[in-house]
Amino acid sequence: MTNFQKSFAKLEKADLKRIELNELPKEIPNFKNSFESKDSIIRKWLTDWIVNGFKKGKLKENTLLPKKADLAYYLGVSIGTVQNAIRYVEDSGYLESKQRIGTVLRNADSTNPVIRKSTSKREKVITQIKKYIVDNNMNVNEPLPSARQISAIIGHSTNTIRLALEYLCSVGVLETRAFRTNESNWILKSIPDLSKEECEEDKDNNTLVKQVERDLKDYICRTHKVGDRLPAHFELSEILKVSIKTVHDAMKVLIDEGILLARRGRYGTTIIKMPDDNILQPENEISIFAKAEEAQYYSYQKIENSIKTYIRENFEVGEKMPSMESLSKKFDVSSNTIRKALQNLSKQGYVQFSRGRYGGTFVTDIPEIEGAQTFRWLAVSPEYTFTFENDR
Repeated sequence: MTNFQKSFAKLEKADLKRIELNELPKEIPNFKNSFESKDSIIRKWLTDWIVNGFKKGKLKENTLLPKKADLAYYLGVSIGTVQNAIRYVEDSGYLESKQRIGTVLRNADSTNPVIRKSTSKREKVITQIKKYIVDNNMNVNEPLPSARQISAIIGHSTNTIRLALEYLCSVGVLETRAFRTNESNWILKSIPDLSKEECEEDKDNNTLVKQVERDLKDYICRTHKVGDRLPAHFELSEILKVSIKTVHDAMKVLIDEGILLARRGRYGTTIIKMPDDNILQPENEISIFAKAEEAQYYSYQKIENSIKTYIRENFEVGEKMPSMESLSKKFDVSSNTIRKALQNLSKQGYVQFSRGRYGGTFVTDIPEIEGAQTFRWLAVSPEYTFTFENDR
């Protein structure tokens, strides 16, 4: 099953209610005289509050947690400590974070759609630690290197390594000692199983754009054929449950791979090769279409020339031209194309725009026929004419 077939939710930040600080428990955690880390204490405090809130009906899913900075101020700890605690609660299924939206409440037993997001650094590190254990043929009860040593091996920050190691402790892969030292603090309790996806995972291959790129290819293979036009960006956004920007970025990759052909205006984006087809589409089959970046210039140039001819054959200097809407219908292009073409003609001195009740687009000069020399009658003083004749 592909990602886009899974149950994803597309959340809009403007539609979500944020919990206020005064709605949090009045009794904050006590960090004094505790052998536990602050993030661990906050994790338990948050989890208890969320679980009880769902049971009593005081909390609802897809409600935004207060901002991390506000939570840190409320609890008297650093933002990093709050962030670590939230990651632990996410592992339990009670929170879900999404960039540019925030952290929303989730009921761990709920079957509601999850938010679609890219793989986090910690998730990548979890996979890399699993691979390290398997590749090095480690035995049960054998100690792992310290977090700092693993950080140097894998190439991620020590804090991210520690979060990944503590997650592996929570699922029974590792066990931590009851004390912290500069030496190894992690003991292997069971050999981790690596899924097919984890075995094949590229650390740069799980960005959200990469996920949508794969799903878009699968969507095309299942529902379209060569020559079909893809739905508009906003429609694909609803289908794939991501932003229009993410769809746009994923489609750019497919355009570069020769799968899609983007054309401006009403023509949209056309499938010119199936994603699973290794045979390149013959050039003559797509040569009738200009590339998107070329089509823009071609369209404007063509309309400019057409309007020049139209002005030359139908108007005199000072006369008012039809509205942009009328010109759009006459030349069978969008009003926006007409507007930009007229703006270019204005820069060339052929038309001028005027506002107000009697405003509009007025002809200020008659375009010449390109490639041909033209002459105009000018009002010239007789004495200049006499001087010119004598100089000849």
